[in-house]
Amino acid sequence: MDVGSIPLRVVVCDDELMARRRVLRLLGELSGIEATFECDSGEQVLAELRDNDVDVALLDINMPGLSGIETVLAMPEERPYVIFLTAHPEHAVKAFDVGAVDYLLKPVDGARLDKALHRARRFLDGQAKVDTGEGASEATQARANRINKLAISTRGGVELVTHADVTHATFDGALVTVHTTTRTILTDDTLQDLEAKLPPGPFERVHRRALVNLDHVERLEPLDSGGYCACISTGKKVDVSRQSARRLRRRLGLR
Repeated sequence: MDVGSIPLRVVVCDDELMARRRVLRLLGELSGIEATFECDSGEQVLAELRDNDVDVALLDINMPGLSGIETVLAMPEERPYVIFLTAHPEHAVKAFDVGAVDYLLKPVDGARLDKALHRARRFLDGQAKVDTGEGASEATQARANRINKLAISTRGGVELVTHADVTHATFDGALVTVHTTTRTILTDDTLQDLEAKLPPGPFERVHRRALVNLDHVERLEPLDSGGYCACISTGKKVDVSRQSARRLRRRLGLR
């Protein structure tokens, strides 16, 4: 099976030690795995995601504390692709409702696990689309029909900024700051809100805490994590996560 050019970083979460160790052993026998992270609870998974770039999460569903489903719902916007690995087939519909790319029943074998990881890799490599339905096309058309101004909600009113003047936007954990060529604007809008208002094209979500206008990116400096530091024309710098760096390389025609 084709394992792609970039190896995966995988977190494995199961409250049963022997189950975790079995999956970790299977992963160790597969090609294309760069790193594995071992967790025994959903809470630990969320902590791991704050500290590490993870491509794929292998989650049990029935666990003390947060269930696998609840863990996914609590993940940040730019979350890893999720594969559920469980002994309970009755949760499959709910699992796919929250965006799982596969649902495996225990005990899984290496070939089936490899197939699930290949499916996740197709999403990472942009060969599969998460939403190709009518709703997606309607949203794209609605964005195309908007005027060339970004409406930014602030406590003092609504600021209107020309799209081309927006260099990037960042989230500091409390508020989003929209950076333009001449000023910064604090807003209660989320990055997801801003992304939906901006036209398709130069704007790229590069981190769960940042989006950038590629027309204002002058240089990409590689990071040890596999991501980049994007150097903006105004002198600012923005971190590009490992997953986003993969998408960005495709857009730029890089390997």
